[in-house]
Amino acid sequence: MILKKLYDRSVELARHKFSKPLLGFIAFIESFFFPVPPDLMIIPMVVAKKEDYLKIFFIATVGSVLGGLFGYMLGVFFLDAAMIIIELYGYEEKVFEIQNTMSTKGGFYTWLGIMFLAGFTPLPFKVFTITSGVINFNLPVFFFICLFTRGLRFFLVSYFTNLFGRKFGKFIEKKGAIWFSVGGLIVVLIATILYFLIF
Repeated sequence: MILKKLYDRSVELARHKFSKPLLGFIAFIESFFFPVPPDLMIIPMVVAKKEDYLKIFFIATVGSVLGGLFGYMLGVFFLDAAMIIIELYGYEEKVFEIQNTMSTKGGFYTWLGIMFLAGFTPLPFKVFTITSGVINFNLPVFFFICLFTRGLRFFLVSYFTNLFGRKFGKFIEKKGAIWFSVGGLIVVLIATILYFLIF
């Protein structure tokens, strides 16, 4: 019920005259706490103003990446607060498991793949931004992953909403989780193949 109210509120905010700053704010807080993804604002905003789809994608991406960096810093400097958010989503045991494997090369690449999936799929991105700080994951790599995955996701949502309008919005609501997950797995698979070809 609470999530439904947040969903409806996000759609209402998309119609607000200050919708673009609000989108940036929603994208920011979604990366370390807020449960509703920015996509739910992006779709109605692009439907209303198709010519602004690139601007809308850019605002969502910048907000999300900055929020991701904030989440990372929460994990580094405010561990108690960070763990409250992680526990809220039920991932506290996973964090301790990840900490134990990060000393190995395999642990680093495993987390790299998980971060790619978290940025592109319906996995709770906020948990992984905060956990990256907790485990002191490489910050420049973290920034690049956030920029690439969130940027690609929001661009696709904006671009296809621009092309297909409300039909695409309804499609995302019903089957978006499946297709984003498939897309994320494809991205990770391509990255893995390229890694072994180059190195």
